[in-house]
Amino acid sequence: MASTLLNNAKQIVTNSSGKPYEIDVVEDASLLFADGVVKWIGNAAKAPKADITIDCTNQVVIPGFVDSHTHLIFGGDRSAEFAARMAGESYSAGGINFTVEKTRTASDAELRANAAGLISEMYSSGTTHFEIKSGYGLTLEDEIRSLKIAHEFTEDVTLMAAHVVPKEFESNRQGYIDLIINEMLPAAKGIAKFVDVFCETGAFTVDESRQILIAARDLGFERKIHANQLGQSDSLKLALEVNAVSADHVTHFTDEDVKDLADSKIVATLLPATEFSTNSPYPDAKRLINAGLKVAIATNCNPGSSFTTSMPFCIAVAVREMNFSIEEALWSATKGGALALGDNSRGSLQVDGKADFAILDAPSYVHLAYRPGVNLVNATYKNGEIVFSKGGK
Repeated sequence: MASTLLNNAKQIVTNSSGKPYEIDVVEDASLLFADGVVKWIGNAAKAPKADITIDCTNQVVIPGFVDSHTHLIFGGDRSAEFAARMAGESYSAGGINFTVEKTRTASDAELRANAAGLISEMYSSGTTHFEIKSGYGLTLEDEIRSLKIAHEFTEDVTLMAAHVVPKEFESNRQGYIDLIINEMLPAAKGIAKFVDVFCETGAFTVDESRQILIAARDLGFERKIHANQLGQSDSLKLALEVNAVSADHVTHFTDEDVKDLADSKIVATLLPATEFSTNSPYPDAKRLINAGLKVAIATNCNPGSSFTTSMPFCIAVAVREMNFSIEEALWSATKGGALALGDNSRGSLQVDGKADFAILDAPSYVHLAYRPGVNLVNATYKNGEIVFSKGGK
């Protein structure tokens, strides 16, 4: 394959040191890639020759965003719920069942097309890799078809049948949990990598979540958990108990929670657009970062509580409202997201690493937060192949 040189960039952010929150910026830099991997990074004056040269004057190159928490397989629209929330109603888990009804009646083609459209948006905002959860089918057939559609787009697929208890099981919660454990988990083997549970008031209790996550562990799935979104609970303790790869939301936490998490390998995944979209209090990320936790930022793209695909928007909110520095937020949206998927091969730019990156029309990465709501992405490359170009090429 031909070699390509990104030449004369104002900055190239590499995240190459391996140290959390150090983004490792090379000024006045160039990057050579070929065969889907990075071959060279350094000062533009020393750049090697290449078959193709792309002029990046007054532009910034960053690692592609890794969105480690999305719910892209769904049908229907919940804009009326959002409008009501903005008028003063509080958020609860109950709206999920509306999406379940719409998803069950949607065809595979409709679900696939909706996901593809959202993924196109993700590429246009600099995301190069993402996870997708099920969780809007809540029958064996609909959960497995959701997983199969998700698997067409990413290898990082999550079974989240434990999103809420569906209406037909309202009087038999344990019956639904047994269905997940005895039928859905075995059927998801070879399709899903992770199992996630919404451990929250209105969804699943800590004890119910424990049953599911232990069964998932015994079958060889990696574990994730929606923890402490709506209030304080023992869900973070459960994350430690089942050795989860990540605990997501983490809106509420105590000093004891922070200390316990800091002594583990669990990544705390914060979801800034969720608090934004639900009029909820923002967590203080600095408490987690200062304690030594690895923190990820993700979109939580879903039709109810966070209908955005934009990681730059999440970075801007995280910096403005969650006490991240810009460098911490950028690291958390790239390398942090990769670690939340147990994947150290993404989220950085270094020789022999993946050529997953975005080119920004900006003189500094600071503009990701400095210019909120403005799409600065000129082009996005995944495995060295262009997946988005502002010019449409």
